Amino acid sequence: MTEQQPYQVLAVLPGFELRNYPAHLVAQVTVHSSLEAAGNTAFRYLFGYISGKNMPSGANPSQNPADVPLPVKIPMTAPVVLQPQPLEGTYTVAFVLPETLTPNAAPAPDDPAVMIVTMPASRGAAASFSGRWTSRNYLDHAEALGEAVESAGLTLVGLPRFALFDPPYKPWFLRRNEVVQAVE
Repeated sequence: MTEQQPYQVLAVLPGFELRNYPAHLVAQVTVHSSLEAAGNTAFRYLFGYISGKNMPSGANPSQNPADVPLPVKIPMTAPVVLQPQPLEGTYTVAFVLPETLTPNAAPAPDDPAVMIVTMPASRGAAASFSGRWTSRNYLDHAEALGEAVESAGLTLVGLPRFALFDPPYKPWFLRRNEVVQAVE
């Protein structure tokens, strides 16, 4: 079973769950494309990183080749997160890394497009839904989540993100997706 990003449910409110997310590590790539294409564009970089296009922590590339540790394969986790950026048509796509990886222990990416980032602990409102990964689906659910959060008297922070939990070959009507919005 795929490891999933941990969180604590603080409350179940009309239209969403209020959650605390602990600090966690992600491998991320920022791309310029449509929302529908962002995941595919970034996937090859991120999949390359978790498949071994990396250098183990503490390895020195100028060492004798026989002494350089082998690249590390990292298990796939869920969700894959698509975060719109303020610049239109720009998205950051991230793989949440396993809880066991720390900033000091995570392998360094071979590809400069991949960044390893520590995400701080946060509070978010999350609404789950099934369906296709389209900008219309994202926008409709993000709007509904925003209205529900404001009706609950909470303040929205930043842009909502799209969390994808299932592989693209899973039938669209069985997919688990979420829109998550940071709140104060």
